[in-house]
Amino acid sequence: MPSHFQSLTQDSLYSDAFRVAPPAPLPGRDIVPRRPAAFIRKTTGADPAPAGLEAQTPGRELLIGQFGLVPAWVKSASDAKLRSVKLVNARSETLTTSTPYRDAWLASQRCIVPMMAFFEDDLRSGKPIPTRIARVDGKPLGVAGLWERWTGAEGEEIISFTLLTVNANSHALMRRYQHEGTEKRMPVILNEGSYDAWLNTTPEKARDFMRAYPAQSLLANPVEGKKNK
Repeated sequence: MPSHFQSLTQDSLYSDAFRVAPPAPLPGRDIVPRRPAAFIRKTTGADPAPAGLEAQTPGRELLIGQFGLVPAWVKSASDAKLRSVKLVNARSETLTTSTPYRDAWLASQRCIVPMMAFFEDDLRSGKPIPTRIARVDGKPLGVAGLWERWTGAEGEEIISFTLLTVNANSHALMRRYQHEGTEKRMPVILNEGSYDAWLNTTPEKARDFMRAYPAQSLLANPVEGKKNK
């Protein structure tokens, strides 16, 4: 399950692939738990297109949030800090029964997380080999997620998000990664034409999007290091 991904590094990719205004400044290239990154959620109405963006899709807006969900019921900022590291991935099969994610799911707080690639360890040799997984055509990935807003007693606020995952035990590519003998998982990668449907459908119909992305459309390459230090 990915706890490290690569964000979009060019302004034009946000407008071309997701029809939203790019963040200013752009997030860091390598995103790990508790770092800020961009995500896209639905809006209540159509926002005017910012200068230089001719065709922003009505009903979408881009926000910056922390990678690692902070549930609204968390009591303190220190508790939020501890919990969020463990809440970077949400199992799609248990969204209605998992306490950290249930409220966001039932409230339709779905989002799309733009990324160029995500990283997994290849452990087949007995030694972890960090591997970059991206689309074969080099285009950005739109990964399904949930977002949340936490407000503390002193008025402090944390906007955060998590990535949704599905079983990948039989996936031709993703079954190679993660620890042997454990369930293999992969992020829910959305098809480009389904972005608006994902953001605007009901929780019941949103389950139809919880499926594995075709292995032939993904490319895996070993990398020298897992993170940019």
